[in-house]
Amino acid sequence: MKLSELTPDQRAALQRMRRGMARSDKKRDAGLTTPEEITRVDDLHYGPARKWNALDLYYPRGASAPLPTIVSVHGGGYIYGTKEVYQFYCMDLARRGFAVVNFNYHLAPVHPYPTPLRELNRLLGWVCEHAAEYPVDPDNLFLVGDSAGAQLVSQYALIWADPDYAAQMGIRPPAFRLAALGLNCGLYDLRAAAEADGAPGFYFAGDPQAARSPELDVLGRIDSRYPPAYVVSAANDFLLESWAPMLELLRARGVAAEGRVYGTPEDKTACHVFHCNVRLPLAARCNDDETAFLRRFVR
Repeated sequence: MKLSELTPDQRAALQRMRRGMARSDKKRDAGLTTPEEITRVDDLHYGPARKWNALDLYYPRGASAPLPTIVSVHGGGYIYGTKEVYQFYCMDLARRGFAVVNFNYHLAPVHPYPTPLRELNRLLGWVCEHAAEYPVDPDNLFLVGDSAGAQLVSQYALIWADPDYAAQMGIRPPAFRLAALGLNCGLYDLRAAAEADGAPGFYFAGDPQAARSPELDVLGRIDSRYPPAYVVSAANDFLLESWAPMLELLRARGVAAEGRVYGTPEDKTACHVFHCNVRLPLAARCNDDETAFLRRFVR
């Protein structure tokens, strides 16, 4: 969909959402700098688009042997977000002993569903191909995402786990071991999202028939082949209602799943994607818990 195809009201809504998220993220990260103990390699490329196929790699300074590797899939309602917005969160994860890949992908509505999934697959191919150059480990690879990024992670995990679903999606994962997932403040019912207004509507390019596609029934296809998952929300997360159903579904399907709702209703910092605010003690607790969970599946 071209931006020129949007109505004036749609363009105004899109700009409003992007500006609001940008203001919040800029305020959150003001004054932060790269930690001294982290090596960062910026602006590598996993595809031909100079901006949207760019990635950064972070790892503890001095690392040479392969490290368990987190690929972070940013949120932003499919319409917003870049690696720059997630750099400090990703470096905070790297401080916990991981190599972390932080990447851009094309955004809706110009690049609607399933563009981010295809680009995530291409990015993972890059990680596998460059394992000899950087301290990354395709045999101990983790996906972490928040908000829309958590939905992308949850769907890609099914592509990795279920060859029939991968064939249905037309996406062939490269050879790596998806050891576990971090699903943070996420939206998981993709079929319901396809019927929603706002950012999900842009993701599906306003197609009223999208929700009828059988490939959107991600939750219905999850089984015990699915990777272990740590599922996070917060007391004032506007997507809190998605947390318990996802955790319960995973456990019912035989998946090794744990999770927690962080904070209390009185704590206003316990909000959507709170874990990205590396200044917060609550974020530190969450990120400690999640990375400890991921480490249990390193081999």
